[in-house]
Amino acid sequence: MKLIVMSLISGILFGVGLTLSQMTNPDKVINFLDIAGNWDPSLIFVMVGALAVTSLFFRNIIKRPRPLFDKEFYLSSKSVIDKPLVIGAAIFGIGWGISGYCPGPSVAGLGLGTSEAVVMVFSIYLGFIAHRFYNQ
Repeated sequence: MKLIVMSLISGILFGVGLTLSQMTNPDKVINFLDIAGNWDPSLIFVMVGALAVTSLFFRNIIKRPRPLFDKEFYLSSKSVIDKPLVIGAAIFGIGWGISGYCPGPSVAGLGLGTSEAVVMVFSIYLGFIAHRFYNQ
């Protein structure tokens, strides 16, 4: 029960942060990515804040034997940059640049009822299915 409650609280906090930073607004994100046109650098502050929190706390948290509300940390064991990783990153980046949504804000955008968020989340799941077929 603790895990469910903490997951809910974390999700709400994450959603509020995305909304306050306007990362659920695809126009804001697209303008941030448009460095040759109508560039909006304000999301740099979001990234700097995220990097600051991560650099201050990640190493200490990962040194713990386990997370507070789960039995283990779920970290990738992959340490090689290979073709599937590069292709996946390119597809992710292209999708983000076209839609203005990355996965977290697109899920938060579902709560706002935007059609763009519905299309993005549908596309993400379509990508999951395609990946499953590709790896069989």
